[in-house]
Amino acid sequence: QVQLVESGGGSVQAGGSLRLSCVASGWTYNGYCMGWFRRALGKEREEVATIADNGRTSYADSVKGRFTISRDNRKNTLYLQLNGLKPEDTAMYYCAAEPTYVCSSPIFRFWGQGTQVSVSS
Repeated sequence: QVQLVESGGGSVQAGGSLRLSCVASGWTYNGYCMGWFRRALGKEREEVATIADNGRTSYADSVKGRFTISRDNRKNTLYLQLNGLKPEDTAMYYCAAEPTYVCSSPIFRFWGQGTQVSVSS
């Protein structure tokens, strides 16, 4: 069974940076689409960024130019670099995985428990 564990969240001031990590275990497929999602208080879950097995990335308009998703398959780890943080970025951030080489609107079946990011003005 695939398990995902996020870390790296915290509280920062506006303009600050954080680096989130998601370590995967129990890999049973070769190719995975990985993604970062977030859910802010009172809002629906939002897809932040995805990265395909070949490294192709996609970002939500709200984070383009500020966040960077990456993966290290040798370490079974997914990363999200958050720069230029804004108060509206405050949310619980989740990583997710789907065993597919095609990272286009997949139904993610594996999810982590989340890591909190809080940004103050």
